[in-house]
Amino acid sequence: MESVPSLSNRSLPKQPLFRRIYDWTIHWCGTRYAVPALCLVAFAEASFFLVPPDVLLIAMTFAHPKKWARNAAVCLAASLAGGLFGWTIGFSLWQFVGPWLFAHVPGFHQELFDKVKTLYHEHAFLTILCAPFCFIPYKIFTISAGIFGIPIPTLLIASAIGRGARFFLVTGSIRLFGHKARTVLEKYFKQILLGCTLTAVLVVVAVKLLHPH
Repeated sequence: MESVPSLSNRSLPKQPLFRRIYDWTIHWCGTRYAVPALCLVAFAEASFFLVPPDVLLIAMTFAHPKKWARNAAVCLAASLAGGLFGWTIGFSLWQFVGPWLFAHVPGFHQELFDKVKTLYHEHAFLTILCAPFCFIPYKIFTISAGIFGIPIPTLLIASAIGRGARFFLVTGSIRLFGHKARTVLEKYFKQILLGCTLTAVLVVVAVKLLHPH
């Protein structure tokens, strides 16, 4: 098997803890437990885990390009299940686990929840739809959806479209372009997400202009 590809070091936080968790996540690609590991990472990332499933999804697709659609579908299904779990945390358990998450889990900040609350107030479905293409962790959207009472169908349908587009875009580009896609993903992963974010914002603005009420 060829060496496992990864996102460039410039795309990763410099904290030693994150690096260790990242390395632990990526090593599963070379084992027979790659698919279960992808499910676990995708599920956990939607509620508390630090590393996005993309890193393992990319590595698995490079190792087995013909399984690109299966990999994306598995990742999406597990991510949606994790999103539902994150919603449950916000809806039923936040008063018990919220203080601990704020204190111990990177990415949980009050200002992010306040920002997402404002976005949900403006348009919940479009906010979740665009969530996969922004830098706010997905778990913030899922847990806050439970806290602020966003309906489960809204969360799941919008997540299925947005997260599905992200995962299939990543694996499909690898299947189509091979090592050329590897170079782009390793060097410009953040820039790609930024471009998708700007596109999503333009879509939201256009929808608001066309349907002001």
